[in-house]
Amino acid sequence: MLPHTPDWLPAIAPWLDLAGLVVFAASGALAAAKRGQTIVTLTFFALVTGVGGGTVRDLLIGAPVFWIHDSRAAAACLIVAFAVWLTPAAWWRGQALDWFDAVGLAAYAVFGAAKAIGYGVPPVPAALMGVVTACVGGIIRDVLAGEPSILLRPEIYVTAAALAAGLYVGLGQIGVPLPVAATVGTLAGFALRAVAIRWKLALPAYRGGRT
Repeated sequence: MLPHTPDWLPAIAPWLDLAGLVVFAASGALAAAKRGQTIVTLTFFALVTGVGGGTVRDLLIGAPVFWIHDSRAAAACLIVAFAVWLTPAAWWRGQALDWFDAVGLAAYAVFGAAKAIGYGVPPVPAALMGVVTACVGGIIRDVLAGEPSILLRPEIYVTAAALAAGLYVGLGQIGVPLPVAATVGTLAGFALRAVAIRWKLALPAYRGGRT
């Protein structure tokens, strides 16, 4: 019997969900805004980026698709899109998109793993569901924006999501209180992504037969 129950993380889970949803929606809206798109495009980018990973996760674990049954999720994405539309472009220059994405990546990875555990998914697939939750929205955003997908770039991204989800699941399995495990996983995933952004860290690329 796994140490988790369907009421996983009763206190912190909604905040992780909200943090991931809002910052991913913001990253999607910013991707459209940087290309001078309309408010309609900003809202579409915000929605698909915010709910994309969670939608795939819910379909895979047999859960009701969260944003179909809770209008607050879609409403939050739309509010974020309008907030980006109404704020000065100077606020979003530099690496704002990367930092928003880093926060959402870590929070959503932990939340996705927690939800999978709550639905009876074994530990290893549950950690992978955390990665799916955290990364699929960004992949959709990059494809729509015409950017190289995060999966095709060597920068540390998916690894940070895997660290966050893996730590949460691993610590939970050895009896660490779930709010503590969630906090440690989220902070570790964000820290790894932040270091990668700051110092341009990347995983080594495949070299094949080259010498």
